[in-house]
Amino acid sequence: MVRWEERRGAADGSDPALSAPCAGTMSPPKENVTLLFKLYCLTVMTLVAATYTVALRYTRTVDTELYFSTTAVCITEVIKLFLSVGILAKETGSLTRLITSLKENVFGSPTELLKLSVPSLVYALQNNMAFVALSNLDVAVYQVTYQLKIPCTALCTVLMLNRTLSKLQWFSVFMLCGGVTLVQWKPAQATKVQVEQNPWLGFGAIAVAVLCSGFAGVYFEKVVKSSDTSLWVRNIQMYLSGIVVTLFGVYMSDGAQVHEKGFFYGYTYYVWFVIFLASVGGLYTSVVVKYTDNIMKGFSAAAAIVLSTVASYILFGLQITLTFSVGAFLVCVSIYLYGLPRQDTTKIQPSETKSSKERLATV
Repeated sequence: MVRWEERRGAADGSDPALSAPCAGTMSPPKENVTLLFKLYCLTVMTLVAATYTVALRYTRTVDTELYFSTTAVCITEVIKLFLSVGILAKETGSLTRLITSLKENVFGSPTELLKLSVPSLVYALQNNMAFVALSNLDVAVYQVTYQLKIPCTALCTVLMLNRTLSKLQWFSVFMLCGGVTLVQWKPAQATKVQVEQNPWLGFGAIAVAVLCSGFAGVYFEKVVKSSDTSLWVRNIQMYLSGIVVTLFGVYMSDGAQVHEKGFFYGYTYYVWFVIFLASVGGLYTSVVVKYTDNIMKGFSAAAAIVLSTVASYILFGLQITLTFSVGAFLVCVSIYLYGLPRQDTTKIQPSETKSSKERLATV
């Protein structure tokens, strides 16, 4: 997955989440957004996340030529780049201003490109791990277990953004871990999908993805909120680096096979649909991070778990056990408690005199 007006009139038919005044040298918009706007963004994220997970699982388990996940991740970065350039063009209002903005903020700022290459590398690893995990785990198991990114994000937020968490929020972190433990203890009975799976590999991939999600999300939030640069400029910087990183991943992981079978081997309409969902989801994620914070993403995660579990039951024959249900319920409750707003998180807090250990212990 900025600068936009909180709510634009329906007269121009534009999407309020992707509308914006001019970027680049213009002053930043108000950081405070309405509850309605937050609900809009989180609802879109929820639907996209639930649909993406189920669709991705389907493309990795159908009895057809299996596509290369590394190429799908690379194409996603390319699409997100073009979408960001298009939205930036709408921001600036003319081709001349667009070119000027790109020259000044992208091609003329190698330091900023290098800075945004860090989350690009980490996100590329995270996305590839998601493909590995969903190739070896049921959708519901993956979706619930992946919520371990919440305590990881909490830790990164405290250490990197100088914030503190309330007692209730830390309690919800432990509740989340308990719920995930129940899910892993006895996730579900066998499904209709008959493919060779390695659960240990799946959980290992999720562990890597969780660490990547926590660090990259907070790192990107810090970069975005530490300056007045347009979010779409930041996205372009990150996606340019992401394309380079993912192309390198294609070469290192599947280079020989891609050369033999082709870059788009195994691609179907469903695969392209997954790529589209990943692209749109990435853009909306950056919007939420800019105007709220990484913790707010947890609101959509709970609903996505429920939706993807129901879809997994219908499509893949997943038989939900009592243990799994209790664990999923605890996860949903903990995500809700953790996401309750406690402070203004739309801006980076100034450095405090407290040490990292003191911030971790604050309740």
